[in-house]
Parts: sequence; structure tokens; C-alpha cells
Amino acid sequence: MNLDNIAPLNPKVHNENTLIIALNHGRVNEMGTQELKAWEQLTELLEQGTIRTLITTSYKKSKKGTPIFIAGANVTERKGWSDNEVRAHVRWQRNTLQNLRRVPVFHICVVPGIALGWGTEFLLTADYRITTPQGSFGLPETSLGILPGAGGTSDLWQDIGIAHALRLGMTGERINSKEACSIGLCQEEFPTQEAAMDRALVLAQKVSQNSPTAVAAYKRALLASVGRGANLRQGLEAQAYEHCVHTGEAAIGRDHFGSKEPTPWGVFKPFSL
Repeated sequence: MNLDNIAPLNPKVHNENTLIIALNHGRVNEMGTQELKAWEQLTELLEQGTIRTLITTSYKKSKKGTPIFIAGANVTERKGWSDNEVRAHVRWQRNTLQNLRRVPVFHICVVPGIALGWGTEFLLTADYRITTPQGSFGLPETSLGILPGAGGTSDLWQDIGIAHALRLGMTGERINSKEACSIGLCQEEFPTQEAAMDRALVLAQKVSQNSPTAVAAYKRALLASVGRGANLRQGLEAQAYEHCVHTGEAAIGRDHFGSKEPTPWGVFKPFSL
């Protein structure tokens, strides 16, 4: 696996099925042009289906020792940019995150600390979010004369509800890990980053035991069902199920049902809508 193009994201290969992104760049893992290019390259890699689980975390700390996940976008690099350049860049950000959201892998974010602005929006690309007691979340953009432009306005409300999304976006108020879990921004909290990573690796192992084709089809059909009517949702489910049948994965599953040996799943075949 060639990871040269995503080197700015500090990739770590855990095994042939799991890739860990251990963010460690800039002052506070701020996301700018270089990192966006790397996320684009990573998305292309993940579309190939070789990686089954992506875990994004960070071991960066501030000078005072505060853990940092992603503390925002790289606003400094935008000094001197024209309005058109800013608009184009933010559209690029939005598209990059939307494409990452749909990759055929189980994406877990392990958030050990500060996740502000772009950091909170980045969580929307994950299928599951695990945090620690030092997790801190918020959307400070309106205090800068802008608004959350990489999913914080368009998509965050689907995960945490309209009222909480309006509160975070309009007030800039920060919330802690417990509240993040209670409103659905995160799903689990563990006392340490090590324990959170252990949980993420347990989930990754469970994913690796299942059909890569079926797992990817499930994710794609489920995400495509959001906001659709009942008939369309059920139609997508039927298409995805029948894809598993057509590719032979259903037959492999039946033949090895109850076996104590690992199931020899077929080659990954993406489900296209």
C-alpha cells in the first residue's frame, strides 16, 4: 500500500484491514490545503476496498499538555486571499468531507481532546465517534463573521437535532464529552485515549470478520436512505441485498454458516446506486 500521498495525515498501518490516521501537523492539527489534498488521496485509496476500517485520532498536545484532535481550519493560510478564493476553498472542503463520508469502510474517530470548528464538522465523516473526558466540541465560526461551512450547517442537525445544532452554531458554546455523547455527537466515552483506541480496534476486528462487499453495501444503502420516503428506502435496501446475492457473498455466508473457521469472503465488489 503506497501511503506517500497521504503522508501529511501521519498514516499508520495497523494490519492489512485497518488504517490509523494519527494526526500530528501544524500547531493544532489545523486543516489547510496540504491536508485537504491528502484527504482526497486517502478517499481514493479507501474506495478500492482494501482497507476495511479507518481510525482517525490524534496524539498532539498543546504546550500546556491539553490533548488536541482538530482545532479548526487553517485560517492563517487564507490571509490575502480574495473572496472568490475563500469561497472556492470552502466548497472544496465541503466536497472533500462529503466524499470521505461515503467511503466503503467503517470510519471511527477517537477524539482525545479539543475538536472545534472544522474538528467538530470532521466528525460528520465518521460512522462512529469515541471520546474521552477531555473531549471538547464547539462551532465558533459565527464569532469570526462566517458560519460552519463544511457540514456544520447542512448536516450536523441530522445527528444532534435542530435545537442543539442551532445552539452550538449561533452561540459558539463549547460542550464537554458527556454532553457530546448525550446529544449524539459521540457514541461512547472511555477514561483514556488508550482505552478508546482499544475499543476502536475491537470494532475494527469485528468488521474484518464480515463480508467486505456486504459491509460496504450496507453503509452505502443506509446513507443513501437518509431523508428518503419509505418506498425509496426499501428499494435501496432491496438493491443492496440483491447485490450481495449477485456477487456470491450470500452463498458463501450460507455455506459457512456455523463454521468455527474464518469465512473465505470473495473479492470486494462495490455497490453502486
